[in-house]
Amino acid sequence: LHAKGIWCEGTFEATPEAAALSRATHLQGEPVTALIRLSNGSGDPESHDAQREVRGMAVKLRPDNGEETDILATTAVAHATRTPEDFLEFLELRRPDPDTGQPDMEKLGAFLGEHPEAQPAIQSVIGVEPPASFATLTYFSPHSSKLVDGDDSGTWVRYQWRPQAGEARIPDEEARERGRDYLSHELAERPRSGKVEFELLLQLAGEGDPIEDPSAVWPDEREFVVAGRLELTALVDDPEGDGHIDVFDPTRIVDGIELSDDPVLHARPKAYSVSAYKRLG
Repeated sequence: LHAKGIWCEGTFEATPEAAALSRATHLQGEPVTALIRLSNGSGDPESHDAQREVRGMAVKLRPDNGEETDILATTAVAHATRTPEDFLEFLELRRPDPDTGQPDMEKLGAFLGEHPEAQPAIQSVIGVEPPASFATLTYFSPHSSKLVDGDDSGTWVRYQWRPQAGEARIPDEEARERGRDYLSHELAERPRSGKVEFELLLQLAGEGDPIEDPSAVWPDEREFVVAGRLELTALVDDPEGDGHIDVFDPTRIVDGIELSDDPVLHARPKAYSVSAYKRLG
């Protein structure tokens, strides 16, 4: 998944509201260096950017003290399944048949009928037009994190990256006409006309909101806190090579942040480890 992407450097600066919720180093208000990868969702590195598929934004925050932490988010409002086992089954069912080039829609439909929790994620991806830009999308993290302050008080939150440029999508035909790699080309040109920025929003859990179920969507009326601003300052070449690899891991946390028992969250580092070994050859 997410085989086709573009890399950027940036700077993140947290708000006082974030510092009040967590003692984490990157949330204390000092500018923090960031490495960002924006990507399409498929496993095809040659895919056309016009496809209706999920987009990803992975952010690695690197404070001066070396305590890195990662935030992974996609344009899906939630994860498609509650468990990693269900997700593997879902991926297998989506595998195209070599003869037809398409998955077995009858089997895929039966799976979705048995897993109605997948509908919000799927509709938020295939039910919308292609993006005008990586910079005009909202990215959601489906996993819950506990922010812990200096008094050890905790607040459960979910992350969202909201584009300062506003959300924008384009018709399928226009996206196809812009060319296979129009998203990376557009992002390369965007800084000439203004900054590329995202606000980090914290959606605060309300009473009864599922903490360990990444497929559950928390209600929009929940309180949101602006935790900071991320500015993408430059596109950079793929930093991976010559034995170096950058793995974005949502379980990489620092003091002041705690993880939930979400089973999908805890399965991800193992999958990323396999991916890293394969990329290194």
